[in-house]
Amino acid sequence: MDKLNLGKLTTESRNQDTLDIDKISTIEMVKKINNEDKKVALAVEKEIPHIAKAIDEIVERMQRGGRLIYIGAGTSGRLGILDASECPPTYGVSEELVQGIIAGGQEAIFRAKEGAEDSKELAVIDLKEKSLKENDTVVGLAASGRTPYVIGGLEYANEIGALTVSLTCNNDSDVSKVASIKIAPVVGAEAITGSTRLKSGTAQKLVLNTLSTGVMIKLGKVYGNLMVDVKSSNEKLVERAKKIVADATGVSISKATLVLDETGFDVKLAIFMILSNLKKEEAKAKLQESRGYIAKALKI
Repeated sequence: MDKLNLGKLTTESRNQDTLDIDKISTIEMVKKINNEDKKVALAVEKEIPHIAKAIDEIVERMQRGGRLIYIGAGTSGRLGILDASECPPTYGVSEELVQGIIAGGQEAIFRAKEGAEDSKELAVIDLKEKSLKENDTVVGLAASGRTPYVIGGLEYANEIGALTVSLTCNNDSDVSKVASIKIAPVVGAEAITGSTRLKSGTAQKLVLNTLSTGVMIKLGKVYGNLMVDVKSSNEKLVERAKKIVADATGVSISKATLVLDETGFDVKLAIFMILSNLKKEEAKAKLQESRGYIAKALKI
């Protein structure tokens, strides 16, 4: 790994379309940044087969008790933590199921600790603290694809027998060479040279959104396109829960509220009880039999 020759990395190359970005009007500056952002979704689109493969393999391991663990440094690490932290309230999963680890620990979430990314050993220590197991998945996040911390984490995960996935924004990167599944949306040179919190960060966010959402759909956390395991932890979410039940079943809000009260505001159970005309305990048993997948439970 050549630490000095950053010029070989697409993420570090100079963007010829933004050489004058410091001299033009504000509206033109914003247009140039926006034009670069338009390239991101197209780059992610090229990686759809790899993203889909990762989703299927992550779900297979989760059904055997595995977890999804993101590991990264700087912006990449923060994006992993963001994605992980949003899974419990959105899909009702435990905080253990999807986790994010950042080089430098919790302080690095709020304050840059750039030196932490240079240690492979720190990643091993961090993953050992999580008691990494064979059924787990480790997704290594590194826009540049050369972060030693991420490489060290993926190498250790390989030793354990866990699934390893790389998410980078450079082709044929060092990080991708140690991962079983490689996801690499190449977004091109940043509007500001080397500022990978821009297009590269956006690309990683899009991929992480798709990964975790796809996994949750496959785990039965969605019915139609409704979040049926959402936790009603505040007033807005209580009202959303009522609307989800009403939308999924066609009943009135008042009827949805009555059934939700009976289930302790278990949205999925309330929907299934209404659709199946079953009492609570029998409905609960059938949902457990189908691994919480409403569409499958309705066919049992």
